[in-house]
Amino acid sequence: NMASAAGCEHYVRSCLLKAPCCGKLYVCRLCHDAEENHQMDRFRVREVQCSECQTVQQAQQSCQQCHVQFGEYYCDICHLFDKDKQQYHCQPCGICRIGPREKYFHCEKCNLCLARDLHGNHKCVENVSRQNCPVCMEDIHTSRIRAHVLPCGHLLHMTCFDDMVKTGVYRCPLCMHSAWNMDDQWDQIDIEISESPMPTEYQGATVNIICNDCQAHCTVPFHVLGMKCNRCGSYNTARQGGLIQQPQQQQSELDTGNAAETNMVPELQDQPESPTTQ
Repeated sequence: NMASAAGCEHYVRSCLLKAPCCGKLYVCRLCHDAEENHQMDRFRVREVQCSECQTVQQAQQSCQQCHVQFGEYYCDICHLFDKDKQQYHCQPCGICRIGPREKYFHCEKCNLCLARDLHGNHKCVENVSRQNCPVCMEDIHTSRIRAHVLPCGHLLHMTCFDDMVKTGVYRCPLCMHSAWNMDDQWDQIDIEISESPMPTEYQGATVNIICNDCQAHCTVPFHVLGMKCNRCGSYNTARQGGLIQQPQQQQSELDTGNAAETNMVPELQDQPESPTTQ
């Protein structure tokens, strides 16, 4: 049995870790790192102190003196003690993950454990988990917070993704690709644009855009509510330069001028044709 009233805000355990770096006793590496000006290397931990009888001993799952269990789960590589959360140690990741193991697989290219339903169903980005979260700039690979995989393949903490959505941001902070399927939102913008025609002087205006979702370059009608990609239908686009076609009012003036010149042609056509010069 485990001792009562054990652990910290991070883990449930009945022992303290002896930090290999400074020799101080802490419930976990996170508690250590919050107090000290250096980080504890979890893999170099060799000794623990029992929270029940205070015996300092070699790191193991149960106390050699009073036999209390230090943790329902114990990894002798990470020296992780905690209550049972169906954890497993992933050798390629090099750390323990919360399972169950059968619900996850290790993607060799992404170098990260991902949910089984993403097997063959996600965009790989090499060693993506070794990058910091683009929202909070904290480590993702060793974080206790679950990672969220965006359609573009980039990762961010699930909590950071939730915060991002709450603030109305719908694009990956790294590549600007849409962070989820936006088809319903694009359909709504279609309706809003159809109900909100541009002023007459801008109805003929077009603009060059690049699509953040499919990378297409195209020329599309200008509208203040959004410019729709001709290839994939996304409104997640960016303008390249200013208006490239004359607004309709100016175009009409040019057309009127051209028509006036055209009206003069029949008078010229009544004149004898000049002979062709050889």
